[in-house]
Amino acid sequence: MSSRWRWREIRSGFAPAFWVANGTEIFERIAYYATSAVLAIFLNEELHFSSQVTGWLMGISGFVVFSLPILAGALADRFGFRRSLLFAFVLLTVGYFLLGSVTAPWMEPLRKVLGDKWLLLTILLIPALGPGMVKPCVAGTVAQTSGEEIRSLGYSIYYMLVNVGGALGPLAAWLVRKRLGLGIESVFRAAAACVFLMFWATLLFYREPRRPEERKVASVREAVENIFVVLGNLRFVSFLLISSGFYVSFWQIWISAPLFIRRYVEPGADTDRLLSIEGVTIILFQVLVAYLTRRKAAIRVIALGFLISALSFAILAVHPRVWTFAVMMVVMALGEITQASRYYEYCSLLAPPGREGVYMGYAFLPIAIGYLIAGLLGGYLLREFGSVLHRPAAMWWVIVAVGILTAALMWLYGQMARPAGSRATTE
Repeated sequence: MSSRWRWREIRSGFAPAFWVANGTEIFERIAYYATSAVLAIFLNEELHFSSQVTGWLMGISGFVVFSLPILAGALADRFGFRRSLLFAFVLLTVGYFLLGSVTAPWMEPLRKVLGDKWLLLTILLIPALGPGMVKPCVAGTVAQTSGEEIRSLGYSIYYMLVNVGGALGPLAAWLVRKRLGLGIESVFRAAAACVFLMFWATLLFYREPRRPEERKVASVREAVENIFVVLGNLRFVSFLLISSGFYVSFWQIWISAPLFIRRYVEPGADTDRLLSIEGVTIILFQVLVAYLTRRKAAIRVIALGFLISALSFAILAVHPRVWTFAVMMVVMALGEITQASRYYEYCSLLAPPGREGVYMGYAFLPIAIGYLIAGLLGGYLLREFGSVLHRPAAMWWVIVAVGILTAALMWLYGQMARPAGSRATTE
C-alpha cells in the first residue's frame, strides 16, 4: 500500500474522538512516567524506606494502576468514556498534588498518626486510580473509532503516542528536578498541573463515540457481571496469565534498576533521564518493527518480543555500567515494540462487540500482576544479592530467567491455542 494511501487512511479513517483521546493520553503518560522515574529514588533516598519497602509500595500502587481497568473498563461501557475520563483526571490531579506535599508542614499531623509507610501507601493509591480509568477509555475509543481494516494501524498510533509521553516524562522529571533545581517533590506537583489541563481538554473537546450497532450496558450490576463473563474465556485468561511474566521483568527498569545503578554503579546518576531512552527508541523504530512483523503470526511475534526484552537484562548482569544500562534500555525497547501493538490487537480481536471496554480493561491485568510481583521481587533481589551475597549484578540473571520462561510459555500457547474465528485471523 502506498504511503499516500496510508496517509489518507490516517486522516479520514479515525473519528475526532480518536485524536482527542490519544492526545490526552500523551500528557497523562508524561505525568505518569515523570513521577514513576523518580518515585523509587524519592521513597528510598528522600524518605529513607528500605529497598524492600520501596518495592512493596511501588508494587501495590502499580497493581492498582493496571488492575483497575478491569472494573473501570466495565463501568466505562455503562457510563461512557467521557465522564470516566473526567473523573480520572480529577483523581490524578489530587493524587499527584498530595504526593508532592508529603513533607509539607500541613501534612505533619497525618504523618504522625498514620506513619510514613501507611500515609505514603494511602496517597499512592489515589493517583493510582486515575491511569486505571484512563487506559480502557482510550483503548476502547481506539476500538470504536477505527474500522476493522485499520484497527491495527489505530493501535500502532495509540502505542506510539503513549511512548511519546513515555519518552518525555522522564526528561520532564529530570528538567524539573535537576536543571531547574526544584527537587523531586516538584515533579509530582508539575504532574498534577499537567493532568488538570487534560481535564479541561476532555471537557471541551472530547465527544462520546457513537455505537449504533452495539448494545449499551444496562446497569452497573451488569457492568460488574461482565467482568466475570470474561473469566469464562479460558483462552483469553491463559494468554493474560502467561503475559504477566513479561512485566515481572519489564517493571524492574522502573523499580529496582534506578536503585541498583545509584547504589552499586554510580551514586547520583541521572536515572530519570536514562529511562527516556526506552521511549525514544520505541518512537524511532515502532513503524519499522511493525512493518517487518506485520505478516507474522501474532502469538509468535509476541513470544519473540518477550525473549528479546528478557535477554536485554543480561547486558547489565555481564557489565553493570551506566552506559550499558542505556544500551539495555534500547534492547528492552526493541523487544517491547515487537510484542506490544500485536498484544493489544490480539486482545481486541477476542473482544465481543459492545464489550471492548471490559476486554481492553482485562488486557492490562498482566501489567498489574507483573508490577505487583516485580515490586516484591525487585526489593528482595536488591537486598539478597546486594547486602547479603555482595554480588548485586547477579540479580539480573534471575530476571533473565523469568523472561525466557515467559517467552517459552507464550510460544507453547501459540502451538496449542486454536484460532478463535475470523476475528482472530492474525493469530
